[in-house]
This record gives sequence, C-alpha cells and structure tokens, in this order.
Amino acid sequence: MGLIQDVGTKLVANVEQVILGKHDEVQMAFIAMLCQGHLLIEDVPGVGKTVLAKSLARSIGCSFRRIQFTPDLLPSDVTGDSIFNQQTREFEFRPGPIMAQIVLADEINRATPKTQAALLECMEERQVTVDEHTYKMPEPFTILATQNPIEYEGTFPLPEGQLDRFMMRVSLGHPSPADEVGILDTHQFVHPLETIEQVMTVAELLEAQESVRHIYVDALIKEYIVALVNATRNHPDVYLGASPRGSLALYRSSQAYAAMQGRDYVTPDDIKLLAQPTLAHRVILSPSARIKNLDTRVVIEEILETVPVPGTRPATGARREKRG
Repeated sequence: MGLIQDVGTKLVANVEQVILGKHDEVQMAFIAMLCQGHLLIEDVPGVGKTVLAKSLARSIGCSFRRIQFTPDLLPSDVTGDSIFNQQTREFEFRPGPIMAQIVLADEINRATPKTQAALLECMEERQVTVDEHTYKMPEPFTILATQNPIEYEGTFPLPEGQLDRFMMRVSLGHPSPADEVGILDTHQFVHPLETIEQVMTVAELLEAQESVRHIYVDALIKEYIVALVNATRNHPDVYLGASPRGSLALYRSSQAYAAMQGRDYVTPDDIKLLAQPTLAHRVILSPSARIKNLDTRVVIEEILETVPVPGTRPATGARREKRG
C-alpha cells in the first residue's frame, strides 16, 4: 500500500501546483485513474476543467491526445477510419485520437449524440470496431471528459448509458478569493501547466492499479454498498436508480481511497465519502422531482442519512420531513 500512497501523494501535490485549492477534487480524479475508470469533470466554463485533465496527463508518462468535441465532429474523427492504400490495393486503418492512453474529451456534451455514442465501446470494452475489425485500446486507458452544465446553449445531454460508463463525476467550483489571487500570481509570467513535471511512470501506474484490487473489503461493507445502491432504485423522487456498475464503481473507488490513505482495508466512512462522486450522476430523477428542481446530490445525501451503517441504527428520516 506504500507505493499507492507515495505515488498518489506526489501526483496530487504536483497537480496542485496548477489547480489551487482543489485537493479533494484532484484526489478523486486520481482515484478514478487508479481504478481504470473514466472521469467526468462538470462545471461552468473557466474554472480549470481542461487544465486539470492536462495536468494529470503531464504528471504521468502516458501518451496523450485531446479531442475538441463540436457539433460537426463525426464518429470517425474520434475512432479512426479505414483508408484505401492505392499502392498495396488494401484498406488500412488510420487510428483516431481515441487510441491513446489518456484522452481528453473536451466539452463532450457539445457533440451530437451520434458522435457521443462512438465512445461507448471504447469506454466499456476498451476496444474500437471499425469496418468489422476490432482494435484494442492501449493500457492504461482513461478518458477525462469535461462538460458544461446542460442548461448552457449548444449542449447535448449525455444519455444515461454513457453517464453510467463514467466511474466518477466531479465539479471544481469557483476558487476562494485567496486561491484566485494565487492563480493570478502563478500566471504572471508563464502558464504553470508549462512547467509541470512528470512524477509517475506508466509502469508505476499499472502496478498501482493492480495493487488496488488487493485492498480488503469486509462482507458487511459490501452489503452496505449494495444497500445504498438499492436505495437509489427505491427512492420516491428517482425514476431510474444506479446500476450494478454503480455498485462496482463505489466498491473499486473505496479500495483506491483506502490505499491512498495508507490503509489495506475499507471503512464505512470511505463509502460515505465516495457515494456522491460515484452515484449521483447515475441517478435519473422523476419528472415531479425535476419540476421541484431537486438535485441528485440531495437524494444521495438523504440515502446516506437513512441507510444504516453496519452495526448502527437507521436515522429517523427527519431530513425528509423537514424538506416537506
């Protein structure tokens, strides 16, 4: 567990030279990479979503490609295409930018649903099929996607199936006044992204990804994870709850978080901490809940308060009564 804690501490500290005052968010981003998952960074423009993704990529010695999603982007612009070679008289596969170890899908929800769907096979099966030929993605493979809130003009909401393929969703939010002053100072002469250094190798990342799987998760903790996910499916304000993929995301991320804290076991507090980033984006609210402008994060918070932790008694549900 020492390896994961050491490399995690170095990487988070390295990225925090560029992303000021967002320790928890940077840590969550690295947890997603440790679990071989994909990360969705959702927030308003200008708060550092793209910079966070680039900082993570530059901190690790992986191949990196950036895809700017726009309404006129085609699926073949992402996955690649077969080109006829007149010399050999055969079709040759020209890989698209998705064939890299770390891919930045910038403003993913500005592309049309047809182009968004080109990522489904890549994200889940880690392969891409073009003209009936299947090509494996490199290892490690992680998509760091950024998106603006769906209320903004020119956006196409991600479908449920694609949201479910993102292991975690984080929001950066605006920096505090002190951190914003620090941002002005760091940008005075040169963008800090240009000076960030590599602090981890691909071999170290692959070894850390393998080690995470050996973190102990007690049977009661597994039952707690399943109880939380089941509660999302039975909540009165929820139309569609989290899938079993959500249970697995919460399970894997808790292992990675425990390892980053120097522990070889998962605690209930780890599960509570990671429930929001792993489950909230998988929950689809009912029409009546959307009319009331209810947020999925509120639903997850209620579930955390009412589902009993192993060895404790359930809450009385006072929060729901208070909300009326």
